[in-house]
Amino acid sequence: MPKTDRGLRRIRGLTRTYAHLCVPDAHPGKLWLRSLLASDMSDSAVSSSDPQGSAHNARHGLGALTLAALGVVYGDIGTSPLYTVKEVFAPHTGVALNAHNIIGVVSVILWALMLVVTLKYVILILRADNRGEGGGLALTALAARAVQDSPRLRKVLLLLGLFGATLFYGDSIITPAISVIGAVEGIEVITPAMTPYVVPLSVVVLLGLFAVQRFGTHSVGRFFGPVIVLWFLTLGALGVWHIAQQPAILQALNPVHAWQFLVERGPMVLAAVGAIVLALTGAEALYADMGHFGRKPIQLAWTTLVLPGLALNYMGQGALLMQDPSALENPFYRMFPESWMVGAVVLSTLAAIIASQAVISGAYSMTRQAILLGFLPRMDIHFTSEKESGQIFIPAVNRALLVGVVLAVLAFKSSSALAGAYGIAVTLTMAITTALTFFVVYKAWKMPLALALGATGFFLMVDLFLFAGCAIKLWDGGWFPLAMGLLLFLFMTTWARGRELLVETIRQDGLELNAFIEMLEAHPPHSVPRTAVYPVANPETVPQAMLHNIKHNQVLHEKNVILTVLFDEVPWVSEQNRLQVEPLGQHFWRVVVRYGFMNNPDIPQALTGCAAHGLNISAFETTYFLSRETVVSTPGTGMAQWREKLFAAMNRNAGGVVEFFRLPDNAVVELGTRVQI
Repeated sequence: MPKTDRGLRRIRGLTRTYAHLCVPDAHPGKLWLRSLLASDMSDSAVSSSDPQGSAHNARHGLGALTLAALGVVYGDIGTSPLYTVKEVFAPHTGVALNAHNIIGVVSVILWALMLVVTLKYVILILRADNRGEGGGLALTALAARAVQDSPRLRKVLLLLGLFGATLFYGDSIITPAISVIGAVEGIEVITPAMTPYVVPLSVVVLLGLFAVQRFGTHSVGRFFGPVIVLWFLTLGALGVWHIAQQPAILQALNPVHAWQFLVERGPMVLAAVGAIVLALTGAEALYADMGHFGRKPIQLAWTTLVLPGLALNYMGQGALLMQDPSALENPFYRMFPESWMVGAVVLSTLAAIIASQAVISGAYSMTRQAILLGFLPRMDIHFTSEKESGQIFIPAVNRALLVGVVLAVLAFKSSSALAGAYGIAVTLTMAITTALTFFVVYKAWKMPLALALGATGFFLMVDLFLFAGCAIKLWDGGWFPLAMGLLLFLFMTTWARGRELLVETIRQDGLELNAFIEMLEAHPPHSVPRTAVYPVANPETVPQAMLHNIKHNQVLHEKNVILTVLFDEVPWVSEQNRLQVEPLGQHFWRVVVRYGFMNNPDIPQALTGCAAHGLNISAFETTYFLSRETVVSTPGTGMAQWREKLFAAMNRNAGGVVEFFRLPDNAVVELGTRVQI
């Protein structure tokens, strides 16, 4: 149909609709309109500052932030000595326990920490911040903006980054399971009779850990830093003690031994690398938690305490094995004097709980970012601190993680078995991070192609080598986090695509807002002296809730606000850039409220800023008219029907707009309709 005919048909439909709604003696007709969505997510990219992050850094000194970073950022990688060395010399790796191999293994671990963690993350990746924020989704948004002139490449990078983010959830299940069970296994060293109680005690510890999440981390967070400081000091002291007894292990500092070990293994090197990579798990946390502490505290903590503590402990475990090969049963706990064993188990369990807390909190933050970027439906989010907006609790995520972690412990039953599942998701995430960083270095930083390839190409080869080492463990448990990531990727892409189809359907069936306003002003219905706010996804079409309000109540409010909420691909949007107010007529205004994916949306509070734009909105005289759509799957070209049904189910179970945007319960009117996609 030509555009002119479609336009005439739309105007005639608009006239009939207005007559039916507002003119009593008009001929009755049936109103076939689709609902307009309550405000949701946007993919737009707008630069902004990070006022909250700046305020955070201003309130706390470098020392305090460094101490806090130790407690949150380095718990995961800090507990790797519990199980890494033991797994490298497990029978399936084919690495014989002799002095030559011990020096080689420790050398590979030390130089892997130097190359992957120090050079890649601490020096390079931490510079790729998105307005002060780090992590998979923040980097994805940064890379996507850098290639926004290439829509296809942008889409590929968004999907790649989204898949990398979903793998984090697999890590959020494996990390608590392997850390806690690895720590509790210390009771086997105290007395073998306690072996049957390892799994039950681990489950009890994990149940307690997830039970206290609802209270937030503020009350215990101040203890995390000192405990982890004690942990790394203990790691270093134990290492020095055993190195002094077997100084030959210091040869591991020479990278030649690492290279010789890798070359001598031949094809079997992948089995050894799949175990060595356990020493690197948690490296992504350095980048993911940068927004909480800043770059300098994370770098300072790594160089002054974490790296020395880990290096000394790995060399100490090597020295112990060179002196007493029977210590391979549990080289970490055998480093302690027998009289210290109970304290060692307690300290290790505390460190494991802290490591678990870090990834659990990270899962909450990742989920909130995904919601605000439009990849997940709204969920109930509880803010557990009045001072720190990043401290949140999401009950649905907490329950899902608890079930997943407990099932992992019951299914795998030991840290050795869990080690098979650990690593494949982490190394794949590392490779994705490196790939995205290339586009940031080349496109956003405008570095020469050769320099960008040199800065990231080497690390990508290392990441892929580590991934290959973990990939051979696919059927030994590596499938678990990978399958979880793929399942979440399916859910996220289905939700994002379903929202696109829904908005497009409503846009096609909607009526032009400006023409509708002109008709209302020409033939105004009865007016009432209050403010009506209509949240919509598309501000160019008439809100379905407005049509129903006029139809059933035969009134028009004195002030009508067409509200759209946009979430930008930046962490923070400042108050100065929060609002855009545009008058549309005598009784109508279009208001756009912008947030970043780290902001906490609060619509009533945001609307108070409209006064500066000439629009006074009284909180006590305002009613919010919301549209709640029921999605109906129909055969067509949108998505496969099973995905449309999945999206419909997700839409039915999505959290309410009222809670998500903090709307007052006693000032909301919801109107439902059915929408076919």
